[in-house]
Amino acid sequence: MRLLLLACLRAQTGNATTAGRIQDHLEAVGHKCSLKDAFGYENPSEIANLISAEKFEAALAIHLYKGGRLLQGSRIPFGIIFGGTDINEDIKHEEKHRVMGAVLEEARFAVAFTKKMKELAAAEWPGARSKIYIQTQGIMTTPSASFNWKRFLQNAGIPQDTDNLCLFLLICGLRRVKDPLYLVDAFSEWHRREPHIHLVIIGPAVDPLFTSEVNEKVNRAPGVHLLQEIPQNDLHAAVKRCFAVVNSSISEGMSAAILEAMDLDVPVLARNIPGNAAIIKHKDTGLLFTDPQEFVHLSKSLMNDPSLEREIVTQAKAYVKKHHSRECEREAYQNFVLRLQ
Repeated sequence: MRLLLLACLRAQTGNATTAGRIQDHLEAVGHKCSLKDAFGYENPSEIANLISAEKFEAALAIHLYKGGRLLQGSRIPFGIIFGGTDINEDIKHEEKHRVMGAVLEEARFAVAFTKKMKELAAAEWPGARSKIYIQTQGIMTTPSASFNWKRFLQNAGIPQDTDNLCLFLLICGLRRVKDPLYLVDAFSEWHRREPHIHLVIIGPAVDPLFTSEVNEKVNRAPGVHLLQEIPQNDLHAAVKRCFAVVNSSISEGMSAAILEAMDLDVPVLARNIPGNAAIIKHKDTGLLFTDPQEFVHLSKSLMNDPSLEREIVTQAKAYVKKHHSRECEREAYQNFVLRLQ
């Protein structure tokens, strides 16, 4: 089949990574899958013209609002993959809610990453419950063998002669829902007392206005550093060199950065929100915090207890292997697409 896959394709963001993986799954069984950036289109008529010009036979969209609204009234069958902010945030806006309900009605199927995400959607649109399927994200990490750690530290502005350097990594696109500034004050205060502690925030400038706010705050925060996105295999290599990966989002669908850290044997400390709690069991596969003070407390306890760190890393790796298999994800999407024939 000739398939259109619509997603928000900003480099090194979760949606772009997921879209690339799904494209790979579908092309592995012979489909021709064309990836298009939802931000490049204004309305459904532009997508209708694209469908007609490129003779697409079916479509998939990631994000019920951003991608899904463009497929409204489509002349070809389509499926939807929930993104996270659609079900957690956009659902609160009356007009977006109306549009998403209409899209879900037209879709042949919808995919939720977690049971919680399915339940939230089904509570809003009960008629769609039977067409919402749960499929977790599949994870595969590929750390670069040629990654230059010294250059990474240099680019972040971290002194390389620091004894016992302890680096925390927060991976996210710079937008408000990811709340990268949530831990900055607490981290700076900790760094003043223990100068070997550093936080690096790394990711693309998704929201330019908010990015300047982040820049301004980080520039005044000792021990906190900001880096632009780097290729994924370099990012995976950087993760392996860090003490822990941090997530401070206000809401999440399913954070690939968390799952990748788990796969790379690196502990995760994540804000206690439904999307994170769906994949992290506290003190088992990671640590969940409810405020910046608890984050610092839990980080210190992890640093002072190597056996806890070993246990978390081991359990997390086993969890990813069992529940986030790339092969299972591949088979699932290949089956989903059969519903569009």
